Amino acid sequence: MYSLDVNFLKDRAGYQNTPKKSSGIKLPTGDLTPVYIGVALGLCFPIFVGAGLWFLQAKNSQLEQEIAQLDQENKRLETEIGNINKIREETKKVQAETQGLVTVFDQIRPWSAMLQDLRDRIPATVQIENVKQLPPAAAVAGKPPGSRAGGLEVTGLARSFNDVNDFLLTLQQSRFLKSSESRIITATLVDAPIPPGAGRSNNSVQIKLPQVVRYTIQSSLSDVPASDLIRELEQKGTIGLVTRIRSMQQTGVISK
Repeated sequence: MYSLDVNFLKDRAGYQNTPKKSSGIKLPTGDLTPVYIGVALGLCFPIFVGAGLWFLQAKNSQLEQEIAQLDQENKRLETEIGNINKIREETKKVQAETQGLVTVFDQIRPWSAMLQDLRDRIPATVQIENVKQLPPAAAVAGKPPGSRAGGLEVTGLARSFNDVNDFLLTLQQSRFLKSSESRIITATLVDAPIPPGAGRSNNSVQIKLPQVVRYTIQSSLSDVPASDLIRELEQKGTIGLVTRIRSMQQTGVISK
C-alpha cells in the first residue's frame, strides 16, 4: 500500500555540483561611478530647478518693486512738469505784458524835448505861432498814418518862401520826426500882422509892413525807440526819461 520513491539523481555527482539559483535583485558589481553620477544628477536637477524658480520669483518681486517706485517717480515728475509748464505759461504772460508796457514806454516822445528841438532848428527869419499834436489818422494829410504816435503840425510866419523851405529842411534832419513825411501843407503871402501899439504914428500916418508867408508844416513822429534817442534826449534836457531808460537797460528789460 505504500510506495517508496527514491530519487537517485541527488546522489549523482553532476547534480550535486549544480549551483543553486538565488532569488532577489542582484547588485551590480565592478566600477559604480556612473551610477553615483546618475544619482547625483537626478538629485541635483530638481534642486537646480527649484533654485532657478526661487531666483526668478525673487527677481520678479524685485522688478515689481522697482516698477512701483518708477511709477511713483513718474507721477511725481509729471506733477513737477505740469507745475513747470504752468510757471512757463505764467512767465510768458508776464513777459508779454512787460514787453507791451516797455514798447509803449519806449515810444514816449516828451513834448519838452521836441519843442526844444524845434527851437534849436527854427531859422531867425521864421516865427512859430502854434504847434499842435495830430492823431495818427491825421498825421499827414491824404496819406495813411505813418506812426502810431501820431504827428505834429507847425504854423507860423516866415519872411519868404525860401525861409519856409529852409525850416522844412532842418525839420527833416530831426530824429524825432520822419523826414519822408515832413512837408509843407500851405504857404501863402499875407499882410504882416501889426504889433500892438504900432498901428499909427503920432501924426496919424499908417505904416505899411511888407507881406510875409503864412505856412503850415505837418510831419509824423519818428518810430525810432526812445532808447535809441538817449543822446538827443540828454541834449534837450529830458533827464528823467533818460534815467528810467538806462535803469531798464541795466535790468535787461530794454536791450542796449
